[in-house]
Amino acid sequence: MKKKITLVVFALLAICSLKLSAQVEEKKSPFSLGADFYSNYIWRGSLLGTGPAFQPSVKFNTGGLTVGVWGSFDAHGYAEADPYISYAIKGFSLGFTDYYYPRSGGSFASDSTNAIEFNAGYTIGGLSLSANYIFNKTSVAGSAGKDKYFQAVYAFKNVNFTVGAGDGWHTSDGKFAVCNLGIGTGKVIKITDSFSVPVTGQVVFNPEKNKMYMVVGFSL
Repeated sequence: MKKKITLVVFALLAICSLKLSAQVEEKKSPFSLGADFYSNYIWRGSLLGTGPAFQPSVKFNTGGLTVGVWGSFDAHGYAEADPYISYAIKGFSLGFTDYYYPRSGGSFASDSTNAIEFNAGYTIGGLSLSANYIFNKTSVAGSAGKDKYFQAVYAFKNVNFTVGAGDGWHTSDGKFAVCNLGIGTGKVIKITDSFSVPVTGQVVFNPEKNKMYMVVGFSL
């Protein structure tokens, strides 16, 4: 399953690239790059890595289809590179994510360093709901197999609230519990007349681990 999904992601990226280069005129490229810088990496209520995190991304988007790779890296050796594919229509989305950890001791083709997750989501107004399911158990990546995570986010004009619950690698004992409570906000800082930087911040409390974190970052 893991190898098939990963091959599909990279095959689609290659096909889309060839299609793009063959077009004589292109008003707006469907390819995009991103770079986020955060004080630390908080994922679903847990701290991953140590210290500031650099999180690059590259993706192809056409219609409702998105194919890309997202990653997170820090100076202390944490490394994550996640190929993904998703399709969205009328507020609904379905997709797959391959969580890959290149510095964990295994190759990209190794079952121990990849965790494959099915993703489903629905957005209406300021409310976003998501359900996620890990298929495989991984000795290095840490998934237990059949890991579940559910999340609800409601965004008001100046603040957003997050509630998330899961089991498997999301909790200390693997049992299902609320593990992610967050409140966040953001603003756009104007640098020049033509250049602005979006800045976001969030306070996260994990009741299952009794941990609280703060994270601030900006995007380019």
